[in-house]
Formats: sequence, C-alpha cells, structure tokens
Amino acid sequence: MAVLSGTFGQLRVPSLPTRWYENNGYLMVSSNGGLNQMRSGICDMVAIARYMNVTLLVPELDKDSFWKDRSEFKDVFDVDHFITSLENEVRIVKELPPDLKREVDNGTFHSMPPISWSNMSYYLNTILPQIQKYRLLHFQKTDARLANNDLSLDVQKFRCHVSYNALRFAPAIEKLGRKIVDTLRKKGPFLVLHLRYEMDMLAYSGCTEGCNDKEVQDLTRMRYDIPRWKEKEINSTEKREAGLCPLTPEETFLTLRALGISKKMQIYVAAGDIYGGKRRLANIAKTFPNLVKKETLIPRSELLPFQNHSSQMAALDYLVSVESDIFLPTYGGHMAQVVEGHRRFLGFRKTIVPDRRRLVNLIDRYNRRTLKWARFSDLVKKAHVTRTGKPLRRKVVPGFPKEEDYFWSNPQECLQAR
Repeated sequence: MAVLSGTFGQLRVPSLPTRWYENNGYLMVSSNGGLNQMRSGICDMVAIARYMNVTLLVPELDKDSFWKDRSEFKDVFDVDHFITSLENEVRIVKELPPDLKREVDNGTFHSMPPISWSNMSYYLNTILPQIQKYRLLHFQKTDARLANNDLSLDVQKFRCHVSYNALRFAPAIEKLGRKIVDTLRKKGPFLVLHLRYEMDMLAYSGCTEGCNDKEVQDLTRMRYDIPRWKEKEINSTEKREAGLCPLTPEETFLTLRALGISKKMQIYVAAGDIYGGKRRLANIAKTFPNLVKKETLIPRSELLPFQNHSSQMAALDYLVSVESDIFLPTYGGHMAQVVEGHRRFLGFRKTIVPDRRRLVNLIDRYNRRTLKWARFSDLVKKAHVTRTGKPLRRKVVPGFPKEEDYFWSNPQECLQAR
C-alpha cells in the first residue's frame, strides 16, 4: 500500500504491481496554463506514457503564460518522489540521452500538440508509431488531452494514483502549507473562499459587474492588448445572467450570508489581488471579521521565496483549500474543479459549488426588493442542497466533452471502493 502524501492526508491507495516493459521511445511534454491546469495535464501525460511504454522526461512547466512564472518542475513539485513513487509503473528521467539532447538543442526534434479529449486508442495507434519512428516526440500542450470517459478502469485509477500519491508539492511548499493550516486550525474551523476576482480573470472573461467606468475601460484595454485572448467583444450582462462570470465580492458576500455561514467562521481568501481592493471586500470584511489570507497569517520573510512565482503561491492556496472545513469557489476554473475532485477523494469533504446562474437571478431579485431576505436565503439554500461535494455520477455528453463533467472534479472511478 502507498501512503497518500500530496496534501497531508493519511488515506491509502493501492499500489500497482511491478511492471516490466521494453522502452518504445521518449516523450517530452510542455505543460500549459496555470498550476492546476498543468497539474491535471501532467497526471494525464504520465498515464499516457505508461500505456504507450515510453520514457517520460520530467515535464516542463509553462513559462509563457500570463503570469510569466519562471518556476521549474522541481520548484513546485517533489521531483524525486515523483520519479521514485512511479518507478514500478513508468520510467521518468531528468535528462534525455546525449544524442536526443542534441536534437533538442538543435531544434530538430519532432513536435506536435496531441488532439484534445482523446482516448487511449489514439495514443496507442496514432502517437506511438510516431514515437517509434522518431525515438523522441514533444507534446506542445498537455491540458485536456485525455478523455473524461470511455477509458478503462485501470487508466482512470492510475490517473488518481499519479495525482494523489506521486505528484506532491516541493518540501518547502508542503512545510509552509502545513504551517498555514495549523495556524488556522488553532483558532477553529475555516472556510476557504476561492475568490476568482483578479484583474486578469475579469479582463479575459469580460465580466465587469460592479466595476466603475474607468475599471471597465482598463479591463477592456487589457483584453485587447493580449493577442492570445481571442474573444474581444463581450456582453458582460448576458454572460453574467448565463452564469458564466465569477461571482463578484458583493455577490459572494450575499451568498455566504444566505447559506448561513457563521460570522465567527474564519474565511481564508485563496486568490491574488482582488480587483478594486478593500473597497470591493468591505461588505465581507465587515460581516466576517476573521477574513484572512496567507499574507496576513505568515511573516513576510517566510513568503518571500515564493512571491513572484504564481505557481508556488497557488500551490500554498491549493494545500489550504484541500484541508479546509468548507471550500467555496466563486468560479468554475481549473483550481475549483481540481480541488473539488481532490476533496471528494479525501472523503467527500464539503465543497459548495455555487449555481451562479441561479444565484445572480436571486441576487438581482433581492436587490430589487422583490424578494425578502428570509425567502432569498431559503431559495439559495435549496439551490445548493445537491452541490456540496457528495457522491454523484459525472455527466456524460458523447461527442461534446466540454459539456461533460470534468474527470478531475469527480474522479468517481477512484471512489467506488472507498
């Protein structure tokens, strides 16, 4: 049995049997996106490498994303544990053989993005022959390259084995994450609020509810200045009413109150700088005085090594989020989904997933005074009875993977025997 070691948990997952195979070649991958997008993609790449019988080079992290984080794999994850904990299932190396390294240095290696949402037959029948032909293949992207469904039970369980046993954070991150959790625990239960209301999120999404004219102009300018963000003309009102915008701090405040969250509860804000600063957090801070962030819990000197490294800072928030009594994300991004899935794995810990479409409708009615508080609160609670991270089946939409439930938000195949 292998001890689950990614987030302080003591749960155990079964190890896979020792596996011997002939090496079919080498796979080099460049992860893309933020921390949790990369995390899930790396786990998928390990599963793909195992089932193609190829050697995986330690993944490269994204250094070209919006955040320009220069962190290497070893800065974020425990690379030695990653390699050794998987050595019976897949060979992972820190360096390529000299001849293949020369190909990389000379830029003569074969590179491609694998097709999104592919099943294992695509990798065995289409990708493997290319690896055998070139000896080395480079994947330019890793996000969402493996299907949510229609994969064997062995594949699905191995994805969990990688995520929840092999891919733990670097020792320094784990140590500080534990300190933050212990500091919170000494004062009682805590709720982690993943308040996705940073400037880049609002600019990218085009969601401007509650922003003044200057802020709207600044957000629009940022969106047009970043070429990789393809959608430029966005109707914020329509998007919000469809439930496609992150909740604003004011909407989040009303949601917390309506759900009956105690005013004494510690609220840990897992986020970067909130757009609009203290002005936008005023209502939450007034009603929930135990509002904290890692920056207010930990001496600046201890956080300094991780600052200016978005992935390392996000890893600290990830660890605290998984360990919280309640996790509430205000937007369904990668962190929200990956943390939700991890919390399910750890025993279906309470995760409140806001029904944003329903919420904004109720909030607008309350603000227009067509709903009294008692009725508003009752409707909010009823809307979330089944949205607390309890056991359920993933929604499957054949042919439309983007409309399905994400595997990493509900890895149900790994929970059935628990």
